[in-house]
Amino acid sequence: MVSIAIQDGASAGQLLQGLGEADSARVRDALAYAAEVYAGRLNFSGQPAFEFSLGVANTLAFLRSDAETRIAGLLFELTLLEPTQAGLLEARFGQQVADLAAGVRQLIRLRELTLGQHGGGGRGRNAAQQGMAQVETLRKMLLAMASDMRVVLVRLASCVINLRYFADQKRFDDYTAAYGRETLDLYAPLANRLGIWQLKWELEDLSFRFIEPEAYKRIAKMLEEKRMMREGFVSSAILRLQSELAQAGIQAEVFGRPKHIYSIWNKMRGKELDFSELYDVRAFRVIVADVKTCYTVLGVVHNIWTPIPKEFDDYISRPKPNGYQSLHTVVTADDGRPLEVQIRTNEMHSFAEYGVAAHWRYKEEGGSNFSGQKYDEKIAWLRQLLAWKSDVAESVVGQEEIQREWVEKLKSATLDDRIFVLTPQARVLELPVGATPIDFAYHLHTDIGHRCRGARVDGVMVPLNTALKNGQTCEIITAKGAPGTAGPSRDWLGADYAASNRTRSKVRAWFHAIDIEETLSHGRALVEKALQREGKTAVNLEALAQKLGFAKVDELFLSVGKDEFKMRHLELALHDGGDASEPEDAVVLGKSRASSVEQGAKSGVLVVGTEGLMTALAKCCKPAPPDPILGFVTRGKGVSIHRATCKNFAEMRAHAPERVIETEWGRAAKDTVYPVDLFVLAGDRQGLLRDISEVFSREKINVIGVNTQSAKGQARMTFTAEIGATAQLLKALSAIQDVSGVLEARRA
Repeated sequence: MVSIAIQDGASAGQLLQGLGEADSARVRDALAYAAEVYAGRLNFSGQPAFEFSLGVANTLAFLRSDAETRIAGLLFELTLLEPTQAGLLEARFGQQVADLAAGVRQLIRLRELTLGQHGGGGRGRNAAQQGMAQVETLRKMLLAMASDMRVVLVRLASCVINLRYFADQKRFDDYTAAYGRETLDLYAPLANRLGIWQLKWELEDLSFRFIEPEAYKRIAKMLEEKRMMREGFVSSAILRLQSELAQAGIQAEVFGRPKHIYSIWNKMRGKELDFSELYDVRAFRVIVADVKTCYTVLGVVHNIWTPIPKEFDDYISRPKPNGYQSLHTVVTADDGRPLEVQIRTNEMHSFAEYGVAAHWRYKEEGGSNFSGQKYDEKIAWLRQLLAWKSDVAESVVGQEEIQREWVEKLKSATLDDRIFVLTPQARVLELPVGATPIDFAYHLHTDIGHRCRGARVDGVMVPLNTALKNGQTCEIITAKGAPGTAGPSRDWLGADYAASNRTRSKVRAWFHAIDIEETLSHGRALVEKALQREGKTAVNLEALAQKLGFAKVDELFLSVGKDEFKMRHLELALHDGGDASEPEDAVVLGKSRASSVEQGAKSGVLVVGTEGLMTALAKCCKPAPPDPILGFVTRGKGVSIHRATCKNFAEMRAHAPERVIETEWGRAAKDTVYPVDLFVLAGDRQGLLRDISEVFSREKINVIGVNTQSAKGQARMTFTAEIGATAQLLKALSAIQDVSGVLEARRA
């Protein structure tokens, strides 16, 4: 693995590596300018400003970046020390350099706002999960804020140089610990995601040194104590394997694996292993030309040393979900201790070190959770660009046209469908592009959204339809009073005020609830007025609603308020007890059959001694053949047919016996069905309704209405079913009685 041991005072030759003549001249000019303006100055971390900037630029040169990125690395610190110099940068070095420097300043401003927020707060598992989620959002925000991805490269390079300086100065205090934590949480994973592995490992080790200095020293000491013995053993093992491979005619590159202190500590902590139990402390890699040779080398390794079966992983035939491929085996060496060997092709090794896709998720989460796939695809694209740029620099140095093409691609590779906005407490919220303060408020909490009356963005009052931008801080001004006492404006349903469907849905829900309440109030007022007019103000409203065919009194109020239920039917029920439960336009739940008397089919009822009278089956008792029936002559609606046992009919008969008429069932059409009500009482449980519905399906009974209530562990259900005769109903009731948990099943 290539080392990134770049010294701050490296020569200009290294700084110009890979650049054409024109770009080299521009970088030399920037270097001379930096030496002049930084003379005698220190940056904010206390490091000589010129040494710091030269170190950043050399790191960027190592990454084969373009001239503008190296110049920005040299000069962005100047705009922090003297903000007035920003305009001079554009005039002397061009718009690109000025924009890159401004982008780095924006990321540093983010650090100032969020310092101390990214580590999570509170205690317990939920607090830890919230902290991890906030760190992840901050990482995304860092990428999204950089309109040009080269800004992130400059920021990563500056973190490396600062950490090296702290290490050289042996500076251990609260500032360096906080800086290390921020780098480990935010910037090392970003280097990982962008495929810059060399920076990733150095950022992790240096950060760990300041976060856990004692653990760092302990592991470093253990590595150093055994270094000579370990390196001697690995070297002899490599020589032995190279000899065996040469005898087998196999060309291979064999080299030891670098030891990263943070990685060792993570593994010791995660797997609860002792240092001596770590397999990869003594390890090497074998790089070959093709897949077939990988397995041949594996056979040679297992022939030399005894393999540990449980420690063999074939990630070539079964790649990890992130695409990683390699053969991993652990063998027992001659001294009886474990030795790890990784075998892969050149292509696999390139992917593992610089690759695309989602290797970062495996490394950072230790699993294969691929939520956020769309976001990961964008990261993969960025990493492909970075890897391609490195290859181009190696093979076509000096071809400025190709380099310019890469720069344009890299500049356009932004995360442009989301924005990241901060609360005044530096919490980061992820919102869709075009989001306004209204979206921001509803994302915080629904009640904050309802009560939103104004917003400050970066301390300035703005209209509520202002589109927010990455990195801005938004503060919501809410109406005073208790929750629920203020509401949104209907204007917010427009696209100008809300970019999020979630926001518009919550606003619509508010107004729907308001409309329902207004309709209820209107219906209640109409019913109360009718009761006063009829002198029936003491009537039981719940009983009246059920008499009229409603399960609850609020359903009656809603139906009246929507003008779906005619008031004359209410007056009929109050005035003379007529069958007011049969409104002409009553709503029937479910879909009735075309042959149902509900849909106008002939009921087959005959009125004794009279012909041609209009008849209708009463909805209060829902008679069906062969129920004993009687008729009641209503005013203007013909004869209402009731079961002889109907309580409503008994009341009407007592008040007006002269209007009772004898009726009987005649011959109806063969497929005519009648609606009847069934009552079921059962112990409430999951799947109860499904099991009862299966009985109806098995008996070929169509259900057109269901009303269920659950209280104190019991479910009370009323079904309206269509039957041809009561014999079919009795069979269904018997089957329902056999359903688990059913206590009672009868006709209502």
